[in-house]
Amino acid sequence: MGADPIRVVVAKPGLDGHDRGAKVIARALRDAGMEVIYTGLHQTPEQIVDTAIQEDADAIGLSILSGAHNTLFTRVIELLREHDAEDIKVFGGGIIPEADIPPLKEKGVAEIFTPGATTASIIDWVNTHVRQSV
Repeated sequence: MGADPIRVVVAKPGLDGHDRGAKVIARALRDAGMEVIYTGLHQTPEQIVDTAIQEDADAIGLSILSGAHNTLFTRVIELLREHDAEDIKVFGGGIIPEADIPPLKEKGVAEIFTPGATTASIIDWVNTHVRQSV
Protein backbone atom coordinates (compact mmCIF):
# COMPACT_ATOMS: atom_id res chain seq x y z
CA MET A 1 0.00 0.00 0.00
CA GLY A 2 1.42 3.40 -0.98
CA ALA A 3 2.07 6.12 1.53
CA ASP A 4 -0.42 8.92 1.84
CA PRO A 5 0.58 12.08 0.01
CA ILE A 6 2.56 14.71 1.87
CA ARG A 7 0.17 17.32 3.29
CA VAL A 8 1.33 20.94 3.14
CA VAL A 9 -0.41 24.02 4.49
CA VAL A 10 0.56 27.03 2.34
CA ALA A 11 -0.12 30.27 4.17
CA LYS A 12 0.25 34.04 3.87
CA PRO A 13 0.75 35.35 7.40
CA GLY A 14 0.33 38.96 8.38
CA LEU A 15 -0.80 41.93 6.35
CA ASP A 16 0.95 41.05 3.11
CA GLY A 17 -1.57 41.31 0.27
CA HIS A 18 0.36 39.58 -2.51
CA ASP A 19 -0.39 35.91 -2.97
CA ARG A 20 0.60 35.09 -6.55
CA GLY A 21 3.82 33.37 -5.42
CA ALA A 22 2.00 31.38 -2.75
CA LYS A 23 -0.59 30.25 -5.30
CA VAL A 24 2.13 29.22 -7.77
CA ILE A 25 3.85 27.15 -5.08
CA ALA A 26 0.55 25.63 -3.91
CA ARG A 27 -0.30 24.60 -7.49
CA ALA A 28 3.20 23.20 -8.11
CA LEU A 29 3.12 21.12 -4.92
CA ARG A 30 -0.38 19.87 -5.80
CA ASP A 31 0.75 18.99 -9.34
CA ALA A 32 3.64 17.04 -7.76
CA GLY A 33 1.12 14.82 -5.95
CA MET A 34 0.95 16.52 -2.58
CA GLU A 35 -2.19 17.52 -0.74
CA VAL A 36 -2.16 21.29 -0.34
CA ILE A 37 -4.32 23.36 1.97
CA TYR A 38 -4.10 27.03 0.97
CA THR A 39 -5.24 29.31 3.76
CA GLY A 40 -5.57 32.55 1.82
CA LEU A 41 -4.38 36.01 2.78
CA HIS A 42 -3.98 37.72 6.16
CA GLN A 43 -3.66 34.67 8.40
CA THR A 44 -2.41 34.99 11.94
CA PRO A 45 0.28 32.55 13.11
CA GLU A 46 -2.36 31.08 15.43
CA GLN A 47 -4.75 30.41 12.52
CA ILE A 48 -1.96 28.85 10.46
CA VAL A 49 -0.84 26.49 13.25
CA ASP A 50 -4.45 25.57 14.09
CA THR A 51 -5.09 24.73 10.42
CA ALA A 52 -1.90 22.65 10.18
CA ILE A 53 -2.83 20.64 13.28
CA GLN A 54 -6.47 20.16 12.23
CA GLU A 55 -5.41 19.08 8.74
CA ASP A 56 -2.72 16.73 10.07
CA ALA A 57 -0.19 18.56 7.91
CA ASP A 58 3.37 17.37 7.45
CA ALA A 59 4.66 20.86 6.65
CA ILE A 60 3.78 24.54 6.62
CA GLY A 61 4.97 26.71 3.77
CA LEU A 62 4.92 30.41 4.59
CA SER A 63 5.12 33.14 1.98
CA ILE A 64 6.18 36.49 3.43
CA LEU A 65 6.90 39.61 1.41
CA SER A 66 5.98 42.18 4.05
CA GLY A 67 9.30 42.28 5.91
CA ALA A 68 7.76 40.79 9.07
CA HIS A 69 9.38 37.39 8.48
CA ASN A 70 11.46 37.35 11.68
CA THR A 71 8.39 37.89 13.86
CA LEU A 72 5.98 35.70 11.89
CA PHE A 73 8.26 32.69 11.33
CA THR A 74 9.35 32.77 14.97
CA ARG A 75 5.76 32.90 16.21
CA VAL A 76 4.69 29.94 14.06
CA ILE A 77 7.63 27.88 15.39
CA GLU A 78 6.79 28.89 19.00
CA LEU A 79 3.13 27.90 18.54
CA LEU A 80 4.05 24.52 17.05
CA ARG A 81 6.29 23.94 20.08
CA GLU A 82 3.45 24.95 22.45
CA HIS A 83 1.08 22.53 20.70
CA ASP A 84 3.67 19.72 20.78
CA ALA A 85 3.59 19.70 16.98
CA GLU A 86 7.26 20.27 16.22
CA ASP A 87 7.18 17.36 13.77
CA ILE A 88 5.45 19.75 11.32
CA LYS A 89 8.29 21.18 9.23
CA VAL A 90 8.20 24.92 8.50
CA PHE A 91 9.65 26.30 5.30
CA GLY A 92 9.14 29.60 3.62
CA GLY A 93 9.94 32.03 0.94
CA GLY A 94 9.63 35.60 -0.08
CA ILE A 95 11.67 38.72 0.22
CA ILE A 96 13.98 37.64 3.03
CA PRO A 97 17.45 39.17 3.32
CA GLU A 98 20.32 36.68 3.25
CA ALA A 99 21.48 37.92 6.66
CA ASP A 100 18.15 36.91 8.23
CA ILE A 101 18.22 33.32 6.97
CA PRO A 102 20.77 31.74 9.40
CA PRO A 103 19.01 33.12 12.52
CA LEU A 104 15.64 31.87 11.20
CA LYS A 105 17.11 28.41 10.64
CA GLU A 106 18.57 28.45 14.16
CA LYS A 107 15.06 29.12 15.49
CA GLY A 108 13.69 26.09 13.66
CA VAL A 109 12.73 27.16 10.13
CA ALA A 110 13.75 24.18 8.01
CA GLU A 111 14.39 26.03 4.74
CA ILE A 112 14.05 29.46 3.16
CA PHE A 113 13.55 29.99 -0.56
CA THR A 114 14.43 33.42 -1.88
CA PRO A 115 13.09 35.02 -5.07
CA GLY A 116 14.28 33.08 -8.09
CA ALA A 117 13.96 29.67 -6.44
CA THR A 118 12.36 27.29 -8.91
CA THR A 119 9.20 25.37 -8.15
CA ALA A 120 11.18 22.21 -9.00
CA SER A 121 13.76 23.00 -6.29
CA ILE A 122 10.98 23.55 -3.73
CA ILE A 123 9.21 20.31 -4.70
CA ASP A 124 12.53 18.43 -4.47
CA TRP A 125 13.21 19.91 -1.05
CA VAL A 126 9.76 18.98 0.28
CA ASN A 127 10.02 15.44 -1.12
CA THR A 128 13.49 15.02 0.39
CA HIS A 129 13.07 16.69 3.79
CA VAL A 130 9.45 16.29 4.83
CA ARG A 131 8.56 12.92 6.38
CA GLN A 132 12.10 11.53 6.10
CA SER A 133 11.26 8.88 8.66
CA VAL A 134 8.60 7.25 6.45
